[in-house]
Amino acid sequence: MAAVDSSANESGRTGTVEVTEAEELTEQAATGPMFGDPLMLGLPVFIAGATALGLVLVGVVPATATGASLPIILASTAIGLIISTIWAAALGQNAVAAVLGIFAGFWFSYAVLVLGLTHNWFGITAAAAQSTQELFLVAWLVTIVMLTLATLRLPVAYTALFFVVDVALLLVFLGVNEASTGMLKAGGYAVLVFTAIGVYLFFGAASLATGGPAMPLGKPLLRS
Repeated sequence: MAAVDSSANESGRTGTVEVTEAEELTEQAATGPMFGDPLMLGLPVFIAGATALGLVLVGVVPATATGASLPIILASTAIGLIISTIWAAALGQNAVAAVLGIFAGFWFSYAVLVLGLTHNWFGITAAAAQSTQELFLVAWLVTIVMLTLATLRLPVAYTALFFVVDVALLLVFLGVNEASTGMLKAGGYAVLVFTAIGVYLFFGAASLATGGPAMPLGKPLLRS
């Protein structure tokens, strides 16, 4: 009996040691370099690029200055979102990584599109420039609509953000297709609307990151 009791005690101590080590590893992970919320970086750089693009579309800069927003979009938004995507993936936040990665692709490809068209990188003639822009907008409209539908189980604030992005892409597409300055401006205002939603989401993330309460984001439209 003594031997059994000794083994049991030894087993209990071993289990305790394993639990303690697991707790220590969890605490280390919680304070490690990859811990935190990738949206604290992803949202601000997204907001900066969207603000710049929206102001270009509504006519704050001359129509000929199509590349005015590219320094922000390329050097801050695209790169910042790529970093945020890697951060989210390292934390195992698959949905966040997917959203951030998709928007990183959008902003980076937009910068490449504008630079390519203005510097004739891809051999696209002036006559084909409009159809090239339409192709770009349709491809991303399909992608963001898909993303919007995939977020119906998230708080409604996120779905609203993606829905307004869909509207903005559609309006800009119509503006390009019909050569309508009014449609392009409407698309620019839609961009500024989803920028405002992004600001709200950032304040929610910042509140949690600084020890404050969560901000209301609304109930999901789809529940299961």
